[in-house]
Amino acid sequence: MPQQTEKLRGLVESYLSELALTPELGSLEEPMRHALGGKRVRPVLCLATGDALGVPVENLLPAAAAVELVHSFSLVHDDLPALDDDDERRGAPSVWARYGEATAILAGDALLVEAMRLALTYPTGAVARELVEATLAMISGQQMDLEGGAQLDRLHSMKTGALFSASVMCALWAAEVPLSEHEPWREFAGELGLLFQIVDDLLDGDGYVLEVGEERARRLADEAAERAQARLAEIDADSEVLASIVDELAVRTV
Repeated sequence: MPQQTEKLRGLVESYLSELALTPELGSLEEPMRHALGGKRVRPVLCLATGDALGVPVENLLPAAAAVELVHSFSLVHDDLPALDDDDERRGAPSVWARYGEATAILAGDALLVEAMRLALTYPTGAVARELVEATLAMISGQQMDLEGGAQLDRLHSMKTGALFSASVMCALWAAEVPLSEHEPWREFAGELGLLFQIVDDLLDGDGYVLEVGEERARRLADEAAERAQARLAEIDADSEVLASIVDELAVRTV
């Protein structure tokens, strides 16, 4: 189903390119837009969840974009010299390397607040609350990483898994799915976040690869993919597109 995920990705790209940022941000708009690169895995996941629920995906675009802005904020700040000290991101200068550290800090802050502004466009605060909780978990995970010694599963569930969970759960809140139906979706999202992280470690040669070896890490990724598919099979929804996303993430090479 790659063509369907490409269609969803196109919707995200179009929405983000036309997104009107707060006018008062002025010259920060350029570094903010510079930060908005990437594969759009998380917003596509949000839209695909809505599609599985039979919700018009256009209704979920603010939530999907909000998730992507939070992801972008985290990368802008992670790249700073005080954290990962990366001067390149996706083959281009990172935001701080191109625009300076102070501007990068402010651009990251603005991306986060713009994300919350979008999340708050829904009738209730549920989408925003989910995104806030995921952002706090992600920040806590980053601090745990700085301190060292954290259990790898716990660390990755916060640094990576929390925002994957939000990608799915924000769609459920936006679609007003009853709370009683959320648990299998959250379990699916947890497995998908774990899958993404293990494959990331396989590609980078760190994390799980350093802890358990490449062969074992590959098995762990396959097992996470199998569990994600099993969780999907238990949900009463048209999950074909989501199942294809699981397959794509399991074999990705970038």
